[in-house]
Amino acid sequence: MAEPLTILVAARDEEAVIGDTVEALRRGFPDAEVIVADDGSRDRTADFAEDAGAVVLRLPRRGKGQALSAAERAAPPGALLLCDADLSGELSPLLEEGVDLNVAAFAERFGGGFGVTKRVARGLIGALAGFEPREPLSGQRALSAAARARCFPVAAGFGCEVRMTIDAARAGLRVRETELALRHRATGRDLAGFLHRGRQLRDTVYACGPLGINFRGLRLPLVGWKIGVTNGPAVAAVAALGFADDLWSGSERGFREHLRGGRTTGMLKLIGIPAVGLIATRRVSGALLVGLAANALNQLDTRPGRALKAYLLAAVPLRAPVGVAVLLLPYDLREMAMLGDAGSNALGALLGLNSVRRFTGRGRWVAIGALAGLTFLGERTSLGAWIERTPALGRLDRLGRA
Repeated sequence: MAEPLTILVAARDEEAVIGDTVEALRRGFPDAEVIVADDGSRDRTADFAEDAGAVVLRLPRRGKGQALSAAERAAPPGALLLCDADLSGELSPLLEEGVDLNVAAFAERFGGGFGVTKRVARGLIGALAGFEPREPLSGQRALSAAARARCFPVAAGFGCEVRMTIDAARAGLRVRETELALRHRATGRDLAGFLHRGRQLRDTVYACGPLGINFRGLRLPLVGWKIGVTNGPAVAAVAALGFADDLWSGSERGFREHLRGGRTTGMLKLIGIPAVGLIATRRVSGALLVGLAANALNQLDTRPGRALKAYLLAAVPLRAPVGVAVLLLPYDLREMAMLGDAGSNALGALLGLNSVRRFTGRGRWVAIGALAGLTFLGERTSLGAWIERTPALGRLDRLGRA
């Protein structure tokens, strides 16, 4: 690779090895900048990396993929070399001319489990990208500028390498594996090792599903569809409409832009969600409540945890189910997953349906008026900015975020 090179290292609680790793990288690649993304370490990883000459990003704990994405945004243009914090060995053979994504395959295996996660990862990459990797989980990777542009931001957590390979292969980039004599700390067949591989497997599966980009530029799994599959056919139908918007939406935002756009996924939701409410409740008030509540929660889903908090505050007096929302809230707040339109629309539909059950005719129309006012306000200004400007709401909004 003749392109300028930056080395990215994601690290968490690696004070025992990070200094040696950074020093070795600086000796091996004297012209490259080394950026260490400290993923919420509880020890002195960041200090030791800085002392060894790395540029350090001190981040809240989110996950490996999120840390690498933050480091990539801080890197200058050019090629990238990704390296685990506990690695020893020579990585320069990965910088081969004419290869866009070059992945290190360990010449010798050290420790590890029974290979379940690796086999699943191989199968998913083969099925989704037509590439059969030997080392689908290897974190030692060289990316050309073209591969960098196609693969970043990477998927969340330990699924980042698997999705990186899929993205590069799908884009028709040149992908290969190079066998190298490398060593790193291997996980054993003990409780800690099995828990680590369980997280790897979970993140790998999520990384191969639908992903969205959040306000910070992190690429996170869209998990809001879970709300649809656990709350009956009407909510499932609304979640499906939102999921279509997650996958195929354009740049249109707000009612006016969707009306001008014509055949958009937003128009599909604009017509489809009230229709679901009408069928489910057999009332015009039900159609309006479901449609307006779905839109309101969707408007609020612009920062981690905001839509879920609003839902939980309304769900208690309306006696709407709270279980799945409580389970998803920590992941949303810590930017490990996103609701997407599927989740926020489904939450709104739940509130709308329960409003029909709880309110009398007059109460329903009062609720419709309030939601219509909120929708009008959201069309005129940013609800998020209004929440952040209001002291009490701003404090509640920020509560629990990393």
